[in-house]
Amino acid sequence: MMEYVFEQKILVLNNEKVIEIPFNVWEVQENIGDYPIEAVVNGITFQCNLLPKKDGYYYIPLQNVQADFEEETFYPVSFTILTEPQKISENSPYSIENPIRKIEGVKIITQPWDGLCGQTCIAMLADITLEEANNIMHCREWQANMGKVVLTLDYLGIRHANKIIYTQGKEVTLPKCSIIMEKMGRFSHYLVCYDGVYYDPTDGILGEFDLANMKGYLEIL
Repeated sequence: MMEYVFEQKILVLNNEKVIEIPFNVWEVQENIGDYPIEAVVNGITFQCNLLPKKDGYYYIPLQNVQADFEEETFYPVSFTILTEPQKISENSPYSIENPIRKIEGVKIITQPWDGLCGQTCIAMLADITLEEANNIMHCREWQANMGKVVLTLDYLGIRHANKIIYTQGKEVTLPKCSIIMEKMGRFSHYLVCYDGVYYDPTDGILGEFDLANMKGYLEIL
């Protein structure tokens, strides 16, 4: 199960303390509906259901947690969604022991039009064509959310961390290889970082990237 990690402050909503999740949950989940979670807030573990806000944004309710969280105070937060994740296929020819390839470099691929950045990142990491990535992911423009990207990495046997770190524009030292989520509207623009170089499906190879524009990242191992 994927873990989502961030820092967030305590709010009061309808006289109850809550934590607003700083990203769109629909971006990381293929299923839309109720989300039972296990959360850890400042070292305290508990289970609850996410409280909908609007259009994919949610709160973590704290009314049943026996802890004295202070309003407007930031705490370290993480959670996992307890529903069983989907799989692209049970019959993948790849595995962690037999991945599609060992990543020792990245070649730039640019998307021919907007809405294919997730598929393009997969194509670059797997060293396949964009058409092949589209076929594996079974999606077209604007359909490749981060949840589908993770499922595809699993299908291809490409190892990744089991957590997405949401930096929310803060300075961070990135790992050798990662998929970056860049702030862009309700969802994200995706690009690959490898060995300090940024491979952007729209802008090509970039020597630097403004971390203030980064929503978060997933490490590729």
